[in-house]
Formats: sequence, C-alpha cells, structure tokens
Amino acid sequence: MSLLQISSFAAGEWVAPGAGARTIASAITGEPMASAGNSALDVQAMLDFARRTGGPALRAMTFHDRARMLKALAQALTARKKELYDISFDTGATQSDHLIDVDGGIGTVFVFASKGRREMPDGHVYLDGEVEQLSKTGSFLGQHVCTPLQGVAVHINAFNFPVWGMLEKLAPTLLAGVPAIVKPATNSCYVTELAVRIMLEADILPKGTLQLVSGGLGDMLDRLDAQDVVSFTGSADTALKLRSNPHLLRNSVRFVAEQDSLNASILGPDAEPGTPEFDLFVKEVSREMTAKAGQKCTAIRRIIAPENRVDAVIDALKERLSKVVIGDPRAETTRMGALVSNGQKADVLEKAATIGQEAERVFGNPEDFSVQGADAEKGAFVPPMLFHCADPDKAQRVHDTEAFGPVSTVMGYRDLDHAIAIANRGGGSLVTSVITHDPNVARQVVIGAGAWHGRIYINDRTSMKESTGHGSPLPHMVHGGPGRAGGGEELGGVRGVKHYMQRTAIQGSPEMLSRIGGTWVPGATEIEGPAHPFTRKFGELSIGETIHTEPRTVTLDDIEHFANFTGDTFYAHMDDEAAKRNPFFPGRVAHGYLLLSFAAGLFVEPNEGPVLANTGLDGLRFMKPVSAGDSVKVRLTVKKKTPRTEEYGEVRWHVTLTNQDDEKVAEYELLTMNAF
Repeated sequence: MSLLQISSFAAGEWVAPGAGARTIASAITGEPMASAGNSALDVQAMLDFARRTGGPALRAMTFHDRARMLKALAQALTARKKELYDISFDTGATQSDHLIDVDGGIGTVFVFASKGRREMPDGHVYLDGEVEQLSKTGSFLGQHVCTPLQGVAVHINAFNFPVWGMLEKLAPTLLAGVPAIVKPATNSCYVTELAVRIMLEADILPKGTLQLVSGGLGDMLDRLDAQDVVSFTGSADTALKLRSNPHLLRNSVRFVAEQDSLNASILGPDAEPGTPEFDLFVKEVSREMTAKAGQKCTAIRRIIAPENRVDAVIDALKERLSKVVIGDPRAETTRMGALVSNGQKADVLEKAATIGQEAERVFGNPEDFSVQGADAEKGAFVPPMLFHCADPDKAQRVHDTEAFGPVSTVMGYRDLDHAIAIANRGGGSLVTSVITHDPNVARQVVIGAGAWHGRIYINDRTSMKESTGHGSPLPHMVHGGPGRAGGGEELGGVRGVKHYMQRTAIQGSPEMLSRIGGTWVPGATEIEGPAHPFTRKFGELSIGETIHTEPRTVTLDDIEHFANFTGDTFYAHMDDEAAKRNPFFPGRVAHGYLLLSFAAGLFVEPNEGPVLANTGLDGLRFMKPVSAGDSVKVRLTVKKKTPRTEEYGEVRWHVTLTNQDDEKVAEYELLTMNAF
C-alpha cells in the first residue's frame, strides 16, 4: 500500500515530504500509512512570507473583518468535517472523540468570530481599560491600547487534538492580526494537514496568513525576534528545552506553554453514595479516563475521595470501566480506541509501572484484556488502568508522573484541607474539579487551591445537566495553569487575543486619544451635525457629533408627581427634614431616574427615524443632587459606533447632565441601535 504523502505549506507552496521524512503508522493496525517531514524547508522564507505578506494584509483588516473571516473559515470546515472524521480514525480516536476534536475546534473558531464582532471595535486599535486622568483639568490623559504584533506566531501542537489544538491557537491569533505557522505533532499531522487544506481551498485567508510544517521546524526558533510568539502544547521536558533556547531568551520572544498536568477531581465530603453528586463524580472520572483513550491534557489523573468512601469509589469505577468496549474506533460499539502510536503505548505502560511502585492496580491488566475488531498486539491498545494509593502523603510518583493515557489513581483524604493539600501536590494543573452540593466546600477549595490550578470546575445536581465537563476547556474561559502546567494561558475570550498584541500606554490630549482609539473622550472636539443626530443614519453619524439642549427647570410638583406615579416615595424626595439629616442632601431632592427621564425628553427626537431601539445604558453616576428650582441641561455626543448586522449598528452616546451652574449632576452612556 502506498503511503499518504503529508505535505507542508511553505511560502505559498505545498512541499512534499523529502529528506528526513518520518513514517507514520496507524494506531489501529500498527502498519505504516503516511510519510511526513522535509528537513530542506526554507524556514527563513516562511518567516519572511508571514511577516512581509501575511502580517500587513491582516493588519489592514479591522477586528470585525478578521472576525468575519474566522466565521467563514469555521463554515468551510463545518461543510467538510466528515472528511476530518474519516481520516482521524487512524489516530485511534472514536467518533465521540472526533466530536471533541473536530467539532470542538470549529466551535472555538465560531466563538472567537462572535466575540470579535461583539466585544472588539470595527477598527485597528483595541482599548484596554478606561481613560486615566493624568492632569487636574483633564487636558492630559492616559489610555492603554493594544495593537497587533508585527511578527509571526509559531504554534507547536500536541498529537492528541490535531484539529482543536490548531484552531484554539489559530482563532485568537488571526483575530489579533498576526499570521501563523502551524507545526502539528508528526504522529497525527495528516489530520491537521487536511484541515489546513480545507481552509486554504476556501480562499478566505490573505496570502501568508497560514503556513504548515508537517515535520520538524529546523532552526526556525533561532530566527525569531521580539515581535514573534511561540505557543507550545506538549510535555514539560520539551517545553523546558524550547523555552530555554538562548536565542528566545536573549530576544525576549514571547513563549506560551501548556504542558504536563496532574489534574485532580475531589469528591466533596457531602457527596455520599446514592447522592446525585456521587454518581456524577464516578461518571466524570470514568469519562475523563476513557475519552481520547485518556490522551487529554485535562484528563483526571488523581481521584481524591474521603477515606471512608475510597472503597465505594473504586467499586463504582470498576463496575463502570468494565463496561467500556475497547476496539477498532471505526466500530459503532467501540467506546475507547487506541493510543496514537505504539511508541505512546510503551510510554504509558512505563509510566503506569512507575505509578505502580506506590499504588496498587485495582483494575485493568495490560497483559490480559480484550480488543474487538483489531489486534491488541499490533495496535496501540491499552485498557483503562485504575490504581489505589493508600498513603498519598508519603507517595511522590503519583503526584509527579503523568501516564498520558487511560490511567488514574484513587487516594483518600482525612478532611477538606487534606484534600486541597493533595490536589496542590501536583505542582500546578490545568484543571481541578470538585463535585459537591455544598457551596462552603466549593468556596474552601477555591480559596485553598486556586493558586495552583488554572481552572476549578464545580459541579452538582443543579448544573450537571448543562455542564460541559471537567475535561472541556471553553474558548470563553482561560485555559492554562501555573507551575507544572506551564505557567501560561490560552483562550479566555479576548484575553487570548491580547496574547498576540502589544499593550501600549499612550498619553496625550483628549483629542489625541479620541483619534487614536476611534472613541470620543470628553474634552475632545465636538462636531455640530447638519441635523439632529437621531434623524441621521448609522453611517452618517461622526464620532464627536454633539448637541447641547436647552435647560429645563425641576419643580417640586415634578418631584411629587414622579414619586406618586412611580411609587418611589423614598424620604429624600418627600421629607425635607429627614433629607436634611442625610449627609448627601441639602433637603428634598429630585429622583435620579426623574433626571434621566427629563434628559431623554430634552434630547430625543420623537418622530420615526433611523434610531430603532434604546438597548440600555452603562456607567450611570449621579454626582450632585438637584433640588426644586434647579435646572438641568444635556450634552449628547456620539462616543463610539459598532456595526452589528448589515441592517443596523450600535451607537454609544456619551450623556452629561449639568445644572444651572454648569456643574455635572449625572453622566452615563446610552446605547441605541441605528439603521444603516
């Protein structure tokens, strides 16, 4: 049988395997199936192509342009995802595993596309935080902004998720405006190569945006500079070797690592056998041991239960694991497939033997187990292996040895502080879970363990039907962890995008900050439009366009009518003596919400027009009380514009209410949807 030729995509051309190519075997049969790698790749040409062609093209696009590009990529992958399923079986993954990898990766791209449109501007500068007043009158201000790095992101990915592992890095990178060179693990690079081909054939990406190395990187890391990023997923040993590269250190090249993790799951002291939480705990542990044959960076490696429930947990897990059908992942009846390679099988068995020096294997004999539809000797099959460590305090290997497969160890705790101490012995993990129905237990775990774990997953009978599971990193939340887990972060919504941008402090006048950030800052130029801004369409409005209203006098009758009409008869509005005893008020004052209503009456254009809806207000502050006889007037300014659909966009208005002495009495931001 001829081998699949897995190519690289370098400097705009597909490059077939060549010198130094490796043979890849099927995880199911152990037979050679593909060849990948070419030590003659021109890595400098790849870097130049990314920096000189891909980078400028991406930076010319706005965040919204890039978000639309991501959505189109996700749609292209969705249309052909069955091809990705079919080729993934040879990695040992089942159809259920494909959903985690392929669908999970595509879903991540969709989320970043959505966040790019909803949470980032339709511009080139991302504002990070609020304006800082650096002078008495506000003529000199500060603002943090983020702009794209002007280099390339080199993504070095692990073998276990050839699609998700690529896309969870690629989506925030492209949204930031940085081109990427993707280097998948060779054992499963044929799946990544197909995903890259699908994206490139969709003709969505600008040239130089995405390149692929199927095989080794050569000396690429020695050619990076301070505008580049290396993002790595894999073993701690490899991460240490890469991050210690003298060239990377000398040039302060950003290095993000997500590596080995001895994740734990804690059964709360309240979760007795027969409770929904106990059953949930057993189900979660079993699933995390067997999904992707345990080859997940977030899999549960240490099972921490009250000492008096260890036996019950072991018995329940043994019963559940005994029903897991191991075999050819293409068969519908198979629940756990093979490890990615026989080399990985040997490594898992070696690590399991190390764990076995401190713990007793209570389930799963690698010398005697059944495999359906495949040859257990030729394929990379192992059974789920469950260990019991009777003394986790004296043990060391169970806390520092990760068998990257279906291997986990049960250990008992005396009290919750002991459970937390055991969980923290892992030296830093991507995720620890606690299954409990007691909020006090959850709180104690977060306070005691939070510093050592990138994510703490809490589940109980209330959330179990909709929870995504211990082992599911979500694009909305940070994925990473301290210490042994690598000390880095990925995902986390827009936080993940900012990893590929430079945060810069800018200082200057309100006008300077407004022009740079595309957002009006008080004190910047106010523009007088040709007509009332509520009569003008989204595209016709300009940032800084302002109206100043006539004043309106607030009367005692207004205050009393509003109080009686709304039912808000709070003493500060109705009882003069009581109000005077309050340190904030000179006597009876107008309701804050009365002032907002009057403000709307002052600036609203009542006739039908392009303003479609008022969708809310942000940052409301009342700064000075208004008494009967005072007057209020309004300044209404277009602060920011954000397209939402082809029919309408969001306009953010800066609203300031002042009194007869030009003192601010209230300030807020009004949100409206305006037709194009």
